[in-house]
Amino acid sequence: MSIKPENRQEPFTHDSSSVTFIDTHCHLEMNAFDPDRELVIQRAKDAGIEAVITIGSDMKGNTGGLELSGRNDFIYASVGIHPHDAKDCTDDVFDQIRKWAKEFRTQGFAPMSSKVVAIGETGLDYHYDHSPRDVQQEVFRRHLALAYETSLPVIVHSREAVKDTLDIIRESGVRKGVLHCFSGDRDMAKEAMAMGFFISIAGPVTFKKAKGLHETAKTIPDEFLLIETDAPYLAPEPFRGRRNEPSWLIHTARMLAQLRGITEVDLARITTLNAKQLFGIGTLPETGEIAYKIRDSLYLNVTNRCTNRCTFCVRFHSDYVKGHKLRLISEPSEEQLIHAIGDPLQYHEIVFCGYGEPLLRLDTVKNVARWIKQRGGRVRVNTNGQGNLIHGRNILPELEGLVDSISISLNAHDAETYNKICKPSYPEAFEAVTGFIRNSKKVIPEVSITVVTVEDVDMEKCRKIAEESEAGFRVRRLDVVG
Repeated sequence: MSIKPENRQEPFTHDSSSVTFIDTHCHLEMNAFDPDRELVIQRAKDAGIEAVITIGSDMKGNTGGLELSGRNDFIYASVGIHPHDAKDCTDDVFDQIRKWAKEFRTQGFAPMSSKVVAIGETGLDYHYDHSPRDVQQEVFRRHLALAYETSLPVIVHSREAVKDTLDIIRESGVRKGVLHCFSGDRDMAKEAMAMGFFISIAGPVTFKKAKGLHETAKTIPDEFLLIETDAPYLAPEPFRGRRNEPSWLIHTARMLAQLRGITEVDLARITTLNAKQLFGIGTLPETGEIAYKIRDSLYLNVTNRCTNRCTFCVRFHSDYVKGHKLRLISEPSEEQLIHAIGDPLQYHEIVFCGYGEPLLRLDTVKNVARWIKQRGGRVRVNTNGQGNLIHGRNILPELEGLVDSISISLNAHDAETYNKICKPSYPEAFEAVTGFIRNSKKVIPEVSITVVTVEDVDMEKCRKIAEESEAGFRVRRLDVVG
């Protein structure tokens, strides 16, 4: 495929206050960039691309990528052989790939290999079959074995080879990698994620006819999502058919954010965090946030304590929600929360939420909510509905005039199911929650209950509880948080 360089670039605007992106897969070493490579790199920086991983696909590409990473602080490299070229992967070739990977793991200071962050691109391509399928499979297995040996993530190419790709990964024992430029369906994504693999979305998600990819892109959980260009290939709309480059990543990001109902800043924060965690690039937050923005609302992380130990709770497998670190070292004071809010009118609403049950800190919620209301802000509380149990009294009258909206997690249709999946500290929790829902309508203008799609939960019975309480009803997908 011949891709010509661009002689003219459209202006690109970028909000420097937003979280930056990482292009997790491109090929900056390819000939398509020879005429203007340094300009392409500069445009990527100007566009807010924090880091780029240039991916080796043959020996020339590997050495070119390593050289680029050695000259540029924000460029990293991956080494491997594409399935198209698997037939050329001799023992000598693979020994060199192993050497680069080993030098990175054991020394970390080799001039060319100190920034190798992954093995690949490797995998299977049954569309073109440029290499025999049995050879592709054997070379794929060798790459996976090297990834396992070095603890580096593996970058996987899979085209029209779903079953063999998943079977070989499963057999390898490798549980750290990415299916790049994902074009499979939700079932393939689900199986890959179950083995610890990330799903990376590229330019085709912007194509109008890519309905299947649109649906899949909506459903990938935040913690498994990456974004890439695959430049110089697969330019997004409105540049389809032209040479792609890292600065155009934002066009893919805009479509992906739109599909997922979040902002571009949310998407940047989520995918940048994931890339840093997977590839070991850059630094991660050391402390938890006490106020964090999602879409146009501000969420307050007042406590990590909770009276439930829900089987599905994100707290037990991640420190992050929508890319925000929420694991607290200590609980924030009222003064810290107020300072973090600033002007309440800049947000649609301010939500007491976080990684625990906010009504455990009832006085803090009331005092900060009062401050918000005095300044014209809108307040919502997300709660498990056990506030009355926690404090041994009916606390709802104390929230009157301070809380505009309350969202109560019901999550089950009866006490037995609730105790099974929510594991409450109080044996009578379910009855207390349903009573809290009924009584909330007396003092709070907007009341809704939420239910997570967990097995054994009868959604219609939950809906009936909401209707009888004159509360709104919302079903939350199990793997969607925030």
